Amino acid sequence: MFMGEFHHNLDAKGRLIVPAKFREQLGASFVLTRGMDGCLFGYPESEWEALQAKLAQLPLTKKDARTFVRFLYSAATECELDRQGRINVPKSLMQHADLSKACVLVGVSSRIEIWSEERWDKFADNAEESFDEISENLMDFGL
Repeated sequence: MFMGEFHHNLDAKGRLIVPAKFREQLGASFVLTRGMDGCLFGYPESEWEALQAKLAQLPLTKKDARTFVRFLYSAATECELDRQGRINVPKSLMQHADLSKACVLVGVSSRIEIWSEERWDKFADNAEESFDEISENLMDFGL
């Protein structure tokens, strides 16, 4: 399970250090793609395969399903860790997540998320302000 928050800088060549704690679970390579809320999602191979199986069940006749699948797959790329534990983040993904220098890598159960520090700070501030209300709303889901 991925958890925790780590701050690292993207270098001039678009390389980002993946925390050792995450590298152990991700393996030598993993899939990186567009995420929601303006971040990137990173999946270990096994989680990506499980997600693919679920996506394959979506009805081709539903426009939202087609759009979601296209958006997710079109940006998906296999990332390999180098000897220093870094990955090369493709320019299209850097643009999607507005990554330039300071980044935040967050563990979210079965995936990692990569955020620009500015976007993460805004998200975290908003989430903190409404956390109690969100918690109450999730009670309907058995939490």
